[in-house]
Amino acid sequence: MPKAMIAMSGGVDSSVAAFLCVSAGYECAGITMKLFDNEDIGIGREKTCCSVEDVEDARSVAYKLGIPYYVFNFSSDFNTQVIDKFISAYECGSTPNPCIDCNRYLKFNKLLSRRKELGYDFVATGHYARIEFDGSRYLLKKAMDGAKDQSYVLYMMKQEQLSHVLFPLGTYCKAETRKIAEENGFVTARKRESQDICFVPDGDYAKFIETRTGKHYPYGNFVDRSGNVLGEHKGIIRYTVGQRKGLSLSLPQPLYVCEERPEDNTIVLGDNTQLLSKSFNTSDFNWIACDVPPGESQDKLQTSGAVGNSNIFRSHFNTY
Repeated sequence: MPKAMIAMSGGVDSSVAAFLCVSAGYECAGITMKLFDNEDIGIGREKTCCSVEDVEDARSVAYKLGIPYYVFNFSSDFNTQVIDKFISAYECGSTPNPCIDCNRYLKFNKLLSRRKELGYDFVATGHYARIEFDGSRYLLKKAMDGAKDQSYVLYMMKQEQLSHVLFPLGTYCKAETRKIAEENGFVTARKRESQDICFVPDGDYAKFIETRTGKHYPYGNFVDRSGNVLGEHKGIIRYTVGQRKGLSLSLPQPLYVCEERPEDNTIVLGDNTQLLSKSFNTSDFNWIACDVPPGESQDKLQTSGAVGNSNIFRSHFNTY
């Protein structure tokens, strides 16, 4: 009988993923990753994952399913590989997605290694995505429910990782997931979904960064494309490209953040037409199922956006 380690966050998705693995005949164990101490990052336990409530909810589901349950302390790795990188990105004028680094370094690296040490064949999670094997390679595919698809936060996965991971919810929609949870009496069945970053549940990234680092990020200038000063910003970590609200400027037309320049603490503003571009550079590509990138691709610039066509050109190592 194959053995599966289920990553359980205390939410409905991972609860149902555990149920589906048990129903499919896997020998299962539930695992919750302790990622941080709430006191260390200055937030209440009731507001975030890894809370006592979440651990108890996951434990309750595991007990109902008749599977063992464990908590692994990965807080040190989470601090260095996720939180520190998150802060560094904001300081450099970027807008990070820490969920990607959590998947990259913890769920599908640290947890996969622990799986092997303990003699399990797979790690299963509650992600909405699919894995298929075409006879020669593993393919990462979008979930059947396009509205819930999470394949984009899994782009960093390698062939070896895909061969030891299960996504049981890939063919389910959210309503079906909740129905299964309700039918089985899981305490997580009606649990609210988290929409925020787990360690910044109130969404105030700047406050979190300032509290965490003890730094004061200096005010600087808003300028237009010609360098004319339009006003004063309140610290570069408080803004992101594309932002319009919260600029605190009284101008005749709406302006957007077009560029952040941490080297001189300047933020460039422009109207919506100045946000448009026919090309851009990006990096950190991972060609999951091929050795070289295709010349043409289909892509989405936003998770909720439409799929478009583009041409890909390599500029230098892993930058296109």
